[in-house]
Amino acid sequence: MSETATPEPTETKQQADEPQSASASSTAHPLFQNTPNSVEFTKLRKRLIKQMRQAIDDFDMLGQNAKLVDGVKPAASKKWLVCVSGGKDSYGLISLLHDLKWRGLLPVELIAMNLDQKQPAFPSHILPEFFEKFDIPNHIETQDTYTIVTDKVPENKTYCSLCSRLRRGIIYTVAKKLGCDTVVLGHHREDILETFLLNLFFGAKLSAMPPKLLNEEGTLNLIRPLAYVAENDLSKFSNYMNFPIIPCDLCGSQDGLQRQQMKKLLTSWEEQRPGTKEMMLKSLGNIRPSQLLDQKLFDFSDLSPSL
Repeated sequence: MSETATPEPTETKQQADEPQSASASSTAHPLFQNTPNSVEFTKLRKRLIKQMRQAIDDFDMLGQNAKLVDGVKPAASKKWLVCVSGGKDSYGLISLLHDLKWRGLLPVELIAMNLDQKQPAFPSHILPEFFEKFDIPNHIETQDTYTIVTDKVPENKTYCSLCSRLRRGIIYTVAKKLGCDTVVLGHHREDILETFLLNLFFGAKLSAMPPKLLNEEGTLNLIRPLAYVAENDLSKFSNYMNFPIIPCDLCGSQDGLQRQQMKKLLTSWEEQRPGTKEMMLKSLGNIRPSQLLDQKLFDFSDLSPSL
């Protein structure tokens, strides 16, 4: 499905980060033509745009060291498959990407993809109607992974691992079929920190969720442009935008998941010391191998005093 060409105005960085008000709706993407005119929403939208632009630049998500620099656009055109589940994070992802594209700051073709896994009572009409209403190019993939997962996984076990593997394989197949070189995921700051704690406490390793990586075959980029964005900000943004949220009845209905334990732990730390989450995120980009215990990352045998 091709996207209708839209004007790409030349803007300074300050102008590009400044959200359009309701009175300027004619120059905004359809998603933002009826948004609140409040100072709070304007500041929130500006912050989200700035954080997404920063992540795209910091981790070279456009490739070949391309930057979202004022008035200078990367020459290579790309096609991104944006995964949209119907949750607050993925709605925020597709909306902010289109906001950047509308401003002429994201020279890629965006295709929103939803995977209908045939969960019971899944409202399959919501996302197609949303995409059509706001002129968002999209692909709806329908595959019954729900039956596979519930058949294979015992009742006292969580579905996440198998469901994730099945979903990932389908997404990669669709991306290749549509000629996309990049799969865009909606993981945010808290997702990264929770994964770090899960690996620390349950996996005996220091690793998290990278903002950019290659798939196993090396044929697709996977990127997370919301890596710097706080989950609470995405919740506020979703409420302001009045997205038609689809609950996850497959995974969300299972209590006691280890990830939920990590979420509660992070929330407790943030309440005790505001700013803890941001400090933890910064620490993931400030690694000192010589101060850890991994002999593969640092050659301790090479340390010897000079006489």
